[in-house]
Amino acid sequence: MGNGIKAANIRLKRAYEPPATSDGRRILVDRLWPRGISKADAAIDRWMKDIAPSTDLREWFGHDAERWPEFQRRYALEVRKHREQLAELRRLARKDPLTLVYSARDEAHNDAVALRQVLLGRSPA
Repeated sequence: MGNGIKAANIRLKRAYEPPATSDGRRILVDRLWPRGISKADAAIDRWMKDIAPSTDLREWFGHDAERWPEFQRRYALEVRKHREQLAELRRLARKDPLTLVYSARDEAHNDAVALRQVLLGRSPA
């Protein structure tokens, strides 16, 4: 329980899955809007594109599972530069469920997974 946040309070969900009331606040954490999804269907409460991995990092990673450990380390360093947004996400997650919404097909190796680890104080960097 890093930072006083219950792990169960930070959920992950693909943008292509239907929203649910149990999602709590839905925060899109990708730099690009998910293809083929309308703003109404996405039911996003906030789009934090600045907290997403940089374009250079995203392109370097390319969802290559072999690069995952290094991606996590580099992204953790990048994301810590966005102190205000991290603080806001932590504040929200301490009170209520928070769902980090992403569009990647790989549910185990994506920016939302890495961001959740940072928020919970479990990141490798």
